Amino acid sequence: MRTRWPWISMLVSLILTLNPFGLEIVEAAFFAGEALSRSIWAPIALTIFAVMAAVILSEWLIRIYILNRRARGATTA
Repeated sequence: MRTRWPWISMLVSLILTLNPFGLEIVEAAFFAGEALSRSIWAPIALTIFAVMAAVILSEWLIRIYILNRRARGATTA
C-alpha cells in the first residue's frame, strides 16, 4: 500500500452508482416527475450515499493507521 487514498471503495462506489440499477435509483430519487416517487426513493438513495461515504472514510482511516504503523518500524517487546 503506497497511497492513503481509498481508491478501492471509491471504485466500488462508482461502479455501483454508474450501473443501470444505480442510475435508475438516482433518477427516481432526484429527477422523477412524481413527488411520490421522489419522496420514497430520496431517503433510500441518501442512505446509500451515506453508507458509501462511511465506507470510504473508514478505508481512508485504516490506510492512515497502517501507513503510520509501518513508518514507525518494527518494534520488539
